[in-house]
Amino acid sequence: QVQLVESGGGLVQAGGSLRLSCAASGGIVRIYNMDWYRQAPGKQRESVASITSADSTNYADSVKGRFTISRDNAKKTVYLQMNSLKPEDTAVYYCNADVWGVTGRGDYWGQGTQVTVSS
Repeated sequence: QVQLVESGGGLVQAGGSLRLSCAASGGIVRIYNMDWYRQAPGKQRESVASITSADSTNYADSVKGRFTISRDNAKKTVYLQMNSLKPEDTAVYYCNADVWGVTGRGDYWGQGTQVTVSS
């Protein structure tokens, strides 16, 4: 019913930048909170950044000051601008959305996009 598709991952050198996008589609009435998570090999999935429908944002301490989350409601897309990337940022990044869809309200995940930061 609802799909989230991430894009923008890749391989960058430390200190570089990437911009991730996550576009929602399907039977969507409204999207509430949207979030980015990441999971590195052998690690638990962790919250990176979140943004509400009122554009309030929150960040993990590890990315604060380097990453910026934003959203374009007309495009049903959430972005994660990642600057000053560090090797420890290497992970699969997933977007998440709290969606009011035509069948009800639910939580949805994207398929993930790989971000690799070299030393």
